Amino acid sequence: MLRTVLLSNETDWPGFRQRARELLIEGVAPPEITWHTPADAAGDLFAASSHAGDTAAQPASVQPDPPATASADITTRPQPNPTSPLSVSPVFLRLCETVMLHRDPGRFALLYRLLWRLAREADLRHDPLDADRVQAQHMAQAVRRDLHKMKAFVRFRQVVRPDAPEPLHVAWFEPEHHIVEAAAPFFMRRFAQMRWAILTPERCVRWDGERLEFSPGAQRSDAPPPDADEALWLTYYRHIFNPARLKLAMMQKEMPRKYWHNLPEAALISPLAAGAHAASGRMMAALPTEPLRRIARTAPVCSAETTAMIADARDDINPSSSSRTSSIDAMRAISSAPLTALSALKQATDRCRECPIGEHATQSVFGEGPAGAVLMVVGEQPGDQEDLRGRPFVGPAGKLFDQAVAQLGWSRAQLYVTNAVKHFKFELRGKRRIHKTPTQREAAACLHWLESEIEQVRPRAIVALGATAARALLGRQVAVMRERGQWHNSPRGERVLVTLHPSALLRGDPAEHEAAYAQWLRDLSLANEIVGVSSADPLSR
Repeated sequence: MLRTVLLSNETDWPGFRQRARELLIEGVAPPEITWHTPADAAGDLFAASSHAGDTAAQPASVQPDPPATASADITTRPQPNPTSPLSVSPVFLRLCETVMLHRDPGRFALLYRLLWRLAREADLRHDPLDADRVQAQHMAQAVRRDLHKMKAFVRFRQVVRPDAPEPLHVAWFEPEHHIVEAAAPFFMRRFAQMRWAILTPERCVRWDGERLEFSPGAQRSDAPPPDADEALWLTYYRHIFNPARLKLAMMQKEMPRKYWHNLPEAALISPLAAGAHAASGRMMAALPTEPLRRIARTAPVCSAETTAMIADARDDINPSSSSRTSSIDAMRAISSAPLTALSALKQATDRCRECPIGEHATQSVFGEGPAGAVLMVVGEQPGDQEDLRGRPFVGPAGKLFDQAVAQLGWSRAQLYVTNAVKHFKFELRGKRRIHKTPTQREAAACLHWLESEIEQVRPRAIVALGATAARALLGRQVAVMRERGQWHNSPRGERVLVTLHPSALLRGDPAEHEAAYAQWLRDLSLANEIVGVSSADPLSR
């Protein structure tokens, strides 16, 4: 007698799996079964069948899925015959789950036929050219392609309602297969902070920021009209269109015409393609453009020019010898001279090309702090965040330094913070800019900038963070781990305290971080007398 199975919905993989187990155990051959879903069940579909094993309209209970890391036993209950249970690989299970999303109504019969044959044809699982296996692979490939197109071609439009705290972004899409529930987790992860809904003719999904909600299909008229964001997107698309790289055949392969009526940019394709030849000619005839940079390319700035700039700045603010200039005005002018000189130095480092680093950096990162600071702190070079913001010690290492300053009881108003090298040296890894240690030549090219800062700030002492800073200040190779926590005299006569750079602590073993940080604080605390803080153990603060 013909057996009829009604699954609960179009993608009822658990229900199909349970019924397939039961039918295989009973030994029901594939031609004796018809598979249906509520969408294609009609009239008195079950009226002609009275078999006790026939499935009613209610879905069968779901058996738990086996782990994906081991082979899955398709039969999970005692067998009425001595035949061995059928075990299939996780790869085949994933193939079945994907084929279940296909629109072909014969997919259930195909999968059951494959299971039936796997139980009886030992060589089937090693036959890649079997017609049933090839058909299942093609169906799975079509489903995966449809999933990819949905992720690529969904276009959201914003809907603002007065009674809603946040706007809702709504998209209309027409998938070929039953993929909405399979694709929904991707959009949930991709737009986790946005309230959105995707409408399709058979199934709709909505994300409220906490959970996914599925509902019956909608009509195209339920989707919102174009909004301002869409106009902005069309402007962007029009301007990035490159006629010299236009390949219509390849474009239509990746973006088939059947999707065009749901893509706002599709209206631009025909006119842009029609004018592509003329646009390519204009591009080839145009003169090359000079790339825009934040830092102007100029001749290298040398120490003599820097000295002249500082001298000019001093001349501009020196008080007149006229008797009309009071002594108070003269004192104010003299006290502001270092600030003017430091400002001139900052402008000069922006134009520095004495080494290759400056050409590729966003901007120079000059020192920061009061002229006349009692303590100068010198690091190696700016990092990624410092390069973007133009300020020293604002990245992760800078935050650790600020934490130490607060724990030591120091005041940033007493410190002048700078680096031995004024530009960020990096190498690209994908889209990330990875720090590279400057060479001795690059550090030597920047040395006169550091010396000019020291001349203007005139600190009582200097802290060298790391080997690059210590070498620049002491004029020799410095073994930081051996010479840390000690005062040294530079060739110019400054007192220099050598210790680790905070980035070395961040790169160290996390298990040793607490001990390394404590030792670093003790090194820095040797400068307590300079900044006017008691020499108590910094860890006791």
